[in-house]
Amino acid sequence: MRVLLRSAGLAVVVSLLVACGFQLRGAYTLPFDSLYLAFADYDVVGANLKRAIRASGTTRIALTQSDAQASLISGTQYRDRVILSVSGTGRVSELRLRYLFNYRITDDKGRDLVPPNSVEIIRDLTYDDSQILAKQQEETLLWRDMENDLVQQLLRRLAAAKPVYPESEQ
Repeated sequence: MRVLLRSAGLAVVVSLLVACGFQLRGAYTLPFDSLYLAFADYDVVGANLKRAIRASGTTRIALTQSDAQASLISGTQYRDRVILSVSGTGRVSELRLRYLFNYRITDDKGRDLVPPNSVEIIRDLTYDDSQILAKQQEETLLWRDMENDLVQQLLRRLAAAKPVYPESEQ
């Protein structure tokens, strides 16, 4: 009887997930045969993005911009820590971490496929002076999570990229 109830409960949960349109996030299909990523060699976001595109298997990472059908050009990357609140004794109690990433997506002729755009990711962090090491580790994990979130957002934007040429340029 107990097994039957569990099975029925599982069936209800699965049917609710299917009914709401839930599906696991799969690999992104990019509309380009080849893509050049203009990132510095030491850039973590660039390395993670290359890894994710290679895992999709449909788009080749070009070594030069002239060899690519499209290029993702990294602009400025800005990381910021802002104090949100202080305690009555003047100690920091909340921080805001902000990651701003500017980029462009161009075709092989240098025309914009996606106009210059930016991604801004914000995370809030409570802070406690009595747990400095733990809070530093939490901040490091939040920055890493923000980098991973940025890669996912860039993949979604690359997958949705379409030319925005005026009629006269085609």
